[in-house]
Amino acid sequence: MPTLVEISAFDPNWTKDFSAAEVLLRATLGKFVVSVDHIGSTAVPGLAAKPIIDIDITISSLDDVPDASAELVKLGIEPRGNRYDDDVWAFLWKRRIPQIRVYLCPPSNRTHERRMLFRDYFRKHEELATVYAVLKRRLADQFPYDGDRYTSEKSAFISDIVGRALKGSWKDVASGRPQEVVFCNPGVFSED
Repeated sequence: MPTLVEISAFDPNWTKDFSAAEVLLRATLGKFVVSVDHIGSTAVPGLAAKPIIDIDITISSLDDVPDASAELVKLGIEPRGNRYDDDVWAFLWKRRIPQIRVYLCPPSNRTHERRMLFRDYFRKHEELATVYAVLKRRLADQFPYDGDRYTSEKSAFISDIVGRALKGSWKDVASGRPQEVVFCNPGVFSED
């Protein structure tokens, strides 16, 4: 049965939900964890989003995916596989409210880097985050039970934002302001 594409107003509890999940995930995955990052729209204050917390966990090595995956499954988090052939492994924690999507990412993963650029750009550009919220609401109304179409219809906007973020990184380097520059191509990228 198709799932309704639901867009909610920003909930300040999403930050607390992420923090609580981060503590548990770090305790569960311990030695595998390099970083735990709140990504997606719920990570941008004020941005409307699907009420699902997205979390990227960067692990030490791609070789750690099987053992880290086994630990997540023991916790009751359902594996969803490598959906985009990008070495990012997806999981869904359905029993939590709100639901949580967890992604295991190897170091220097381009999908993770793009997600961080996307999140950080919206944190700095509230006006574009508002435009994105309007787009998401329109698409949710247009494709209420077609999550794949909802996501694909946002891809051009997402690629544009990531491109803007990358150009901003180059400008910061040229101006002498320190900032990490991330090289990535605008392939498949999904955000709520």
